[in-house]
Amino acid sequence: MKRHKQLIYSILSLFATNSCAPKVEQGFDKEKGYMGTISISGAFALYPLAVLWAEDFKKIHPHVRFNISAGGAGKGISDVLTNMVDIGLVSRDLHAIEIERGALPIVVANDAVLGSLNSAHPNIDLLLARGISQEELKGIFLTRTIKTWKQLDARFVDEQIEVYVRSDAAGAAETWAKYLGASQEDLQGIGIFGDPGLAQAIKDHPLAIGFNNINYIYDLKSKRPSEHIVPLPLDINGNGSIEPAESCYTHLDSLTRAVATGKYPAPPARELMFVLNKQHTSKLLEEFVRFVMTEKQQAYLLENGFVPLDKQKIEEENNKIHAREL
Repeated sequence: MKRHKQLIYSILSLFATNSCAPKVEQGFDKEKGYMGTISISGAFALYPLAVLWAEDFKKIHPHVRFNISAGGAGKGISDVLTNMVDIGLVSRDLHAIEIERGALPIVVANDAVLGSLNSAHPNIDLLLARGISQEELKGIFLTRTIKTWKQLDARFVDEQIEVYVRSDAAGAAETWAKYLGASQEDLQGIGIFGDPGLAQAIKDHPLAIGFNNINYIYDLKSKRPSEHIVPLPLDINGNGSIEPAESCYTHLDSLTRAVATGKYPAPPARELMFVLNKQHTSKLLEEFVRFVMTEKQQAYLLENGFVPLDKQKIEEENNKIHAREL
């Protein structure tokens, strides 16, 4: 008899608990609003922005938590397609097989990959005035027909060009290779993991050349190149001189304007994306994606060395989310 009473009490307690508990569907509760956890991984280029956007979102929706990590665009794509995370941060074009597997790209910003040099290079002033052409970069990064600085230009030191590339599957590497008419696997050089590591390698070696995302070359407070690293000017017309039409590197604002107007070519300028899994739907997730498209959140982009989307592009990307809801 005693056990029977205990069982009835337990059932009633469970019923009462379930009756009082808020009903949360797809990360939304009628009383508390949006709640739950959003997990994000991927491109180093987008990582700082994702953190800023998450912090602002939590101010409005305090019951939402974020798990955010950087590991490269390749990891972001892999993680989202295997449902390890909700959002993949991606800084390269998607492959057809990734679209077929259910990847839904939502463009959230624009930026660019830049060639990078050590500011203590013995010929740095001449290098910045001369630039390096696309064909010369192919000789350095792809064919290795240009192995010394003197081979590049007889006025330079007769020393080996120390070439650094990315060891991880990275959007920056894929974009830089695309500018050279190749893929990341074709790039020759010493492989370094991650954008911070590659930037440090350039800073440590005066004879180095590499490539980095904007915010790993520029100091976002001064908006000037960081200590020991400078952007490599692209000699777009290949005439051996950086002319006014090609010059945009001394200040971050002039560089982002060049990206926005197409003065800096694409590639290596590029779109940055959130990638969702079409099979994974959530009101919370979609609300966060819409949130980053708002005027205030897009305003963070210029402050941090990125280029905001124009109104037409924002409408196009929001329509993708709307279509997914149908």
